[in-house]
Amino acid sequence: MATPLDVRGIVVNYRLGPRSQRPRECLIQFPNIKSRSDASQLIGRRIAWSDGKNNTIIGVIVAPHGNKGLVRARFRRGLPGQALGSTVKIVG
Repeated sequence: MATPLDVRGIVVNYRLGPRSQRPRECLIQFPNIKSRSDASQLIGRRIAWSDGKNNTIIGVIVAPHGNKGLVRARFRRGLPGQALGSTVKIVG
């Protein structure tokens, strides 16, 4: 399970459908989370993405995604394209 040191995750991609893209929902990968059961323990935790200036977008982890430890997070506002590949931080 996750230790307090790995509170940062990487934004992998938006949640995609066959013909649509949901910019308010993103797939997040945490470095030491490798299974679905570990990922499901993060549900309900708040995360924040910051662009390094004064813009911070808050989201909530809502569900695991797949069997490899990815999670789905829903943000209050849609993340911009430059957020892909950047880090998010668990804040609560």
